Amino acid sequence: MECMQSVALIQYYLAKKQGGIMSLQTQEVNLEPLKKKRNKKKIILISLGVLLAIGISLFVFVNGYINKSLAQTEGTIELPSLENEVTVITDGDGVPHIKAANNHDLFMAQGYIQAQSRMFQMEMSRRQASGTLSEIVGEAAVGHDKYFRSLGLRRAAEGSYDTYSDESKKVLQWFADGVNAYIRQAKEENSLPVEFTLMGSEPAEWTPVDSLTIGKYMAFDLGGHWERQAFNYYALNNFAEEKAYELFPTYPENKPTIIGADEVDVAASFENAIIPHAFNGSNNWVVSGEKSESGQPLLANDPHLGLATPSIWYQMQLESPDVSVSGVIFAGVPGIILGHNEEIAWGVTNTGPDVQQLYLEKRNPDNPNEFLYEDNWEEAEVIDEPIKVKDGETIDYEVVETRHGPIISEHANESAKDTVMSLRWTALEATTELEAILEINRASNWPEFEKGLEKFLSPAQNFVFASKDGTIAYKANGNIPIYEDGEDAQLPLEGWEKENNWKGYIPFDELPTVVNPDKGFIATANNKIIGDEYPYHISNMWAQPYRYERIAEVLETGNDLTAKDMQALQMDQMNLQAREFVPMFAETLNSVELTDDAQRALELLLEWDYKDHVDAAQPLIFHQWLDEIEAILYDGEIPEDVMDLFGSRGQTTDELLRKGNDSIWVEENGGIKKVLSVSLENTMDKLLKEYGNETADWKWGDYHKVQFYHPLSDVSPVLEFFFNNEDPISVGGSSVTPMAASYDAETGIVDHGASWRFVIDTNDMKTGYHIVGPGQAGHFKSDWYHNQMNDWVGGGYHVTKMNAEKGIELTLTP
Repeated sequence: MECMQSVALIQYYLAKKQGGIMSLQTQEVNLEPLKKKRNKKKIILISLGVLLAIGISLFVFVNGYINKSLAQTEGTIELPSLENEVTVITDGDGVPHIKAANNHDLFMAQGYIQAQSRMFQMEMSRRQASGTLSEIVGEAAVGHDKYFRSLGLRRAAEGSYDTYSDESKKVLQWFADGVNAYIRQAKEENSLPVEFTLMGSEPAEWTPVDSLTIGKYMAFDLGGHWERQAFNYYALNNFAEEKAYELFPTYPENKPTIIGADEVDVAASFENAIIPHAFNGSNNWVVSGEKSESGQPLLANDPHLGLATPSIWYQMQLESPDVSVSGVIFAGVPGIILGHNEEIAWGVTNTGPDVQQLYLEKRNPDNPNEFLYEDNWEEAEVIDEPIKVKDGETIDYEVVETRHGPIISEHANESAKDTVMSLRWTALEATTELEAILEINRASNWPEFEKGLEKFLSPAQNFVFASKDGTIAYKANGNIPIYEDGEDAQLPLEGWEKENNWKGYIPFDELPTVVNPDKGFIATANNKIIGDEYPYHISNMWAQPYRYERIAEVLETGNDLTAKDMQALQMDQMNLQAREFVPMFAETLNSVELTDDAQRALELLLEWDYKDHVDAAQPLIFHQWLDEIEAILYDGEIPEDVMDLFGSRGQTTDELLRKGNDSIWVEENGGIKKVLSVSLENTMDKLLKEYGNETADWKWGDYHKVQFYHPLSDVSPVLEFFFNNEDPISVGGSSVTPMAASYDAETGIVDHGASWRFVIDTNDMKTGYHIVGPGQAGHFKSDWYHNQMNDWVGGGYHVTKMNAEKGIELTLTP
């Protein structure tokens, strides 16, 4: 409004000036040439003045409007539903420390403070998981919404809510009340984040189910291998049997039965499937006091997830008479999921068990909603999921659920006649993770912590634990299905056979557990967690072992370890994959005549210390070489859309290279010498064109860079300028180093990695060391928006103290 008034005044002023100029023309003296010259000059000056005034007015208006949505971190805010005053001290790193007189006020304040900083992220998260993006995005999001409506994460959250205790339901509601207090206030004051204006939308009321739905989405993001089952099915139906089995993560002794009569077109069936990034995983470890300088346990954790703006994590400290906990939480969820209190600390990595199972379902030709089970046609549940589309008509969409789960092969009616695929998944059942989190937050020792884990069912996680009483412990926790034969989990199973149903879950007391091991440490990095002697199947798909091997290598040899040492290990760039394969490749190519450029590359690699350093040429050559090897092995054989289902294929490629000429895939491409030589020469041809002839000047960081992209930055260059206000930064590490930095092969941009880094020495339980990339705030004008980007690259940890006394103080009053 102020801007419109300013423009009106300027127009009025210009009109008055124009009137004065016209009156001069009525005088008899012939001053036309001079007047025209003066008039032209005046018009130019006035026009420039008008443009400047309009520009200033617009800037003031827009700047003021944008600033209104910045989180208020000092002063006083009235929240009528509070029972007592709440103090919120925001420290120098943007971490809010909330102190309340009771839990009602604590969790209400947590909801309010989160919403102040992350409301747009929270809105997009619940819409993405619920399948309601089309309401604000339009037709472009319909395919996405159909997929998530089919999965039914929100339906699973609604079912889970009914199983929560009254106490946990109260916490969820108190948190929602705080979020809604912010929404009401922001709407009244016209201070919602600018992203809502750009999207032409406003957030609806927040509900407890919204928080649980976001939790279900995190289970989705950590996956469960259904896509690899679909890929294996494709392989067996498109390649010779032995050639197909070479692509399996575990070579099956008893080859599974494959249905050939009604083959499902895998590519068409899963065309719109959204598949989590294969690199979603983590590092964590605990070290006993016997190996630490302080004599007390050390704990480190860095979850590997998508890197974006704002961070997936929000760091907070919560304090009430019976809660005192510090760490991180997903925006939109109450409590602290990872971190520490004054007695214990904990961290997680993804266990990666087979918790998702595809089932082939035979449809009744006479009734599309009936499916075969034990020689009888069984009625499926048909669920109406109408999809509202912005600027379009509502789509009448139906989801069909068999006894195993929802049909997710959308196009299977066309591609496979009467055979479709359904998905059974532990996360689609009623689970109680938030209840577990609330209990863990208050735990003071390992027995109490483990008791809380009984309620953390999905996703299955590797929990590591340390306490100031000296205990270190580990548990692979969650609902992990029992298969009679682990090989069954590698392929879709016949849904009409009762014998293919899961046999329940591994009993809680029999899940892999370690307490105070003699070796003095426990570490996990999505690697195989237990030997073949374990009586239950957990997974066929483990991460490549290199991160774990490097972590264990350092911890085994280390003594008098400190928190600084743990930080250094999280930033470690040693590439054990290269340390294994470079000598092997060089020996294989020893008698092969290579181009001069390829020979020089090989010599450079043999001089390498095997660290993926940002300024080294060797990481650039090595990683590009592996990409070219995969191109030779798979391109032309496996369609691009099917390759998306080929999860964790790095593990498979490594095994094919180890087999060398004994591998069908290698032998069919001319043998190991030809595969390696041609791929190396192709690599050098590409790199020479891109980076010039001086190989010694090449740098990994010229290609490998990190940028934390905002979801709206792709809309226009203007938004990109504001939302991504930092240029991409060159960074070391890779997907196989402890410093996890997985990248897009086409651009080199690091898009997955350590979303949060955390280290604590339990000798001082009130002090934690953190990196939350790219920063705490979701508002691009905040000081804490991208202030941790360089810290993420260089390992600049900030110290967070519990019960902080220094910082900006905000009081929330009833």
